[in-house]
Amino acid sequence: MAFEMAGRVAFITGAGSGLGKAMAEALAGEGMKIFAVDVDGPALAALKEAFQARNVPIETAELDVTDRDAFEAAAEACVAAFGGVHVLCNNAGVYRGGPLDAMTYADWDWILGVNVGGVVNGLQAVLPRIKATGEGGHIVNTASMAGLTAGAGMGVYNASKYAVVGLSEALRADLAETDIGVSVLCPAMVDTDIVRSERIRPEALADPGSDAAAEDQIGRMRRAMAASIPPARIGELVAEGIREGHFWLLSHPEMRLPVEARQAELLEAFGTPQAEDLARLETLMGAMTPEDPSPS
Repeated sequence: MAFEMAGRVAFITGAGSGLGKAMAEALAGEGMKIFAVDVDGPALAALKEAFQARNVPIETAELDVTDRDAFEAAAEACVAAFGGVHVLCNNAGVYRGGPLDAMTYADWDWILGVNVGGVVNGLQAVLPRIKATGEGGHIVNTASMAGLTAGAGMGVYNASKYAVVGLSEALRADLAETDIGVSVLCPAMVDTDIVRSERIRPEALADPGSDAAAEDQIGRMRRAMAASIPPARIGELVAEGIREGHFWLLSHPEMRLPVEARQAELLEAFGTPQAEDLARLETLMGAMTPEDPSPS
């Protein structure tokens, strides 16, 4: 059954620009009320002004998604403003590239804190409030094609995005018997400012130790932007995924080829399971399946 978006409320992180702004535009186009948060105050203010000029219901809050108390306050402000929340777009993300042996603890703490911790904080703060409406809902977690394939100079970012993919798959299983859907968004190159993430890096996590390696990788990423698509296409994909209940939101068909190559290598390494292997699998799956609590 399609999810009815008109009149519902969407909470979107990283909504001031890029993918988050595109999601806000697309979901507003479906008749949703928007609660937009971003660490970039001026970008957020510009979004609010533009939406209000078109009479789109919108409220905003400047938010660092790594701040758990502030996330809780923002989620409560959303409920106070609109009476509830139905859709969570865990979209805020940052990028830092370079070989792993050139990265610093500060790089790891920043990237994982935003890209993984921000998703965790979103689930902790917003998912209970979605459940509280009793009206169903949907969660979209922004991962990346870097959550499905890995490459040189992408290790910290890969680690964060692989985590979001795995988390999303587990969340889908956890919510399978509810009326809350789950999607994971895995785009490749999109025309956004993510390569300028350093502009919003907290001073407390600044560390010039990896700057040279990171600048070299950013140069590569900027050249790769020649193959990018506009953010609006991502917004449309997310709206369709919420409406139709799609789990995998994949925007770049050409990336099927490297994913297939990875999967082929993985499957080849398993070998062919024998009868005793299959018996172990059956035991394992039986042990991991939740027991039915309902009376017989």
